[in-house]
Amino acid sequence: MHDTKFIPLKKLPSKAERHKLFGSVLPVPRTKPVEKNQMADLQNTKKDFLFDLDAVGIANVKHPITVSSELLPNKQSSIATISFSTSLNKTSKGTNMSRFTEQLSSYYRQGAFEAEWQTLKRFAKELAERLDQQDATIELKFPWFFERRGPQSDLAGLNHTDITMEVNYDASNGYTLKASLSALITTLCPCSKEISEYSAHNQRGVVTIEIELNETITSEERDWKAMLLEAAESNASARIHPVLKRPDEKMVTEQAYENPRFVEDMVRLVAADVYEMEMVEKFRVSCRNEESIHMHDAIASVTYDKRNENQR
Repeated sequence: MHDTKFIPLKKLPSKAERHKLFGSVLPVPRTKPVEKNQMADLQNTKKDFLFDLDAVGIANVKHPITVSSELLPNKQSSIATISFSTSLNKTSKGTNMSRFTEQLSSYYRQGAFEAEWQTLKRFAKELAERLDQQDATIELKFPWFFERRGPQSDLAGLNHTDITMEVNYDASNGYTLKASLSALITTLCPCSKEISEYSAHNQRGVVTIEIELNETITSEERDWKAMLLEAAESNASARIHPVLKRPDEKMVTEQAYENPRFVEDMVRLVAADVYEMEMVEKFRVSCRNEESIHMHDAIASVTYDKRNENQR
């Protein structure tokens, strides 16, 4: 095969001429300062700007993180979507947005950014001090992967849940720690099982557990992610598996038939497990079933604050 040489059919304008053709213009004379200490600093303007702001900051920041767990894999890399914010009083025009990502980069340069409570608490406090504010909040959202084996074949694959971690630091009131986990489960309809001559319809559901934690979590002695996951999955008709051979499928199907659950049953059973966790002060459990024989989804939720018990 002979090499062929490309011969253009026409001569194009130069690249500079092409840019000009499509709208590029010459730069105008520069008159404004280029040194930072000589530039206007509008966000630090001090006047009466009418209202205090609950929150100001940046959102949708994608950043690599390291996640530890008592489930395999014990340590993994993930990508978090991060939000940072602080309050702002009415005498300040704005906040310094660059300091949010500047601090994130500083943490990353010191090593992998760990998605764990002590790191996030330290980050929030330092961020408030860097911004010269009384409070700061950091929120991470990321997928957490965990190994799941077939009940009979023992073949392993990876499932995942969606995790949220939020830390608010307040110079007067200390820390507020919040978290959530959303897990997929299988539910089999008790009514369908009761009225049918054979079989029963089942569906995939998603259980979401939102919690507010007390300081006992900071010891990191238990993996709170694994605890919430177990609360969601162990109360379902059956667990979701990434790899199922025929003997596995038989076991999972029969287990679901032996453990029928309404969506109302799910939130009450999961709530009971979460209620018994000492680290949890307040929680909300919700479930959404994608019904297999209805056009609609079935939903239920329960919210409970254990701190109200001490006030009775």
